[in-house]
Amino acid sequence: MKLISSILEPVFFICFGGIGYYFLEILFRGESHYSMMLCGGFAFYLVSLLNRSLENRFLVITRMILSALLITFLEFCFGYYYNLFLHQQVWDYSTHLFHYQGQVCLTFSILWFFLSYPLFYLERFFRFHLFSFFETP
Repeated sequence: MKLISSILEPVFFICFGGIGYYFLEILFRGESHYSMMLCGGFAFYLVSLLNRSLENRFLVITRMILSALLITFLEFCFGYYYNLFLHQQVWDYSTHLFHYQGQVCLTFSILWFFLSYPLFYLERFFRFHLFSFFETP
């Protein structure tokens, strides 16, 4: 059963995070791009790994800062690839204050900071209520 959990859990977190982020963009921007589904999926999965590995060693505020930095880094990587390398123009933050190459900006890094807090609890809920079933002998 542990093998099933080790396969299903990452797939679930990536799919849930990707779909969730995609629909958040639709709700707030009115449009999205498949790359945002990939970025959101990987972000939620990596934030979940960060949370579970550090939850007993670091305060929640520290984990929120690390999550914001991680998501901002992912956003930059995806933005660099899709916007600057492939020229798909998925987003452009160059009109925002404190942006870097139009791919990331301080405003959204702060948003990721605050969004990471409910993500910690959502990740923990899924881990204990969905995947603990697979851990039992």
